[in-house]
Amino acid sequence: MSEFTAPVFVCGATASGKTGYALKLAAELDGEIVNGDAFQLFRGIEVLSAAPTEEERGDFSHHLFGVLDPAESCDAGRYFEMVEPVISEIRSRGKVPVVVGGSGLYLKFLTHGPSPLPKGDVAMRAEMERRTLEDLLLELERIDPVEAAQVNRVNKRYVERSLEICLLTGGKASELRDGWERKTRDIEKPLKGFWLIRDRADLHQRIEKRTVQMLSEGAVEEVRRLDGVSGNWEKAIGVKEIRRFLSGEISRDKCEELIVFATRQYAKRQETWFRREKWLERVGL
Repeated sequence: MSEFTAPVFVCGATASGKTGYALKLAAELDGEIVNGDAFQLFRGIEVLSAAPTEEERGDFSHHLFGVLDPAESCDAGRYFEMVEPVISEIRSRGKVPVVVGGSGLYLKFLTHGPSPLPKGDVAMRAEMERRTLEDLLLELERIDPVEAAQVNRVNKRYVERSLEICLLTGGKASELRDGWERKTRDIEKPLKGFWLIRDRADLHQRIEKRTVQMLSEGAVEEVRRLDGVSGNWEKAIGVKEIRRFLSGEISRDKCEELIVFATRQYAKRQETWFRREKWLERVGL
């Protein structure tokens, strides 16, 4: 299998222009587009999730868009299981998979694999919340002094997580993290990806424009049709705001305002995530 068919990743904040950039890359590399966005996996919310339209897709093959029923659930692990065979099949035909999306955790699973750190334990976390920060630090210092020295000692949530890792694994959180960081450095050497960056004012303007377009071109109808259906899509920005509008609780203008604000906050979190991914090549737009 040629190294030239290795996946190329297009990442960035919502409304940063990932779709257009990915299509340009696909044309240059003889590639096919693979979805890396958590909400674009679901059918029935194409407008709400800003999935590429048929017109935008052009003649390029697109994979994993609208493949899940709104009632289904999906997480990074399931996405990883879904996307791996798709990428392998594209590469087997000599094509380049161009993975595009803003869901950092989903892309992290695909590029680096699952983290060796255990998932949180609800009962253990509840018990820790009843303890003082000083008490938790004392136990962490006893079990893993290296982790205790480098953790944010004034942030109780961070201390709880470090101690939780130690107790769940029977090992040391510091050693697990060090091993994962060494593995990460090796994994990242052959990776190729782009992080699209826009001026903050420009990005905010694009978010506002897209929100207006979304509300006027079918997002309200999508939420109305899917009302009462459970699934990951309910976490999509715009769902709760549009539901409040449909119930008469808020005006359309207020709905738009709230969606714009939530989208800006989400974009900020995305930028923070991708800033940590040092292997991504930064592209200013």
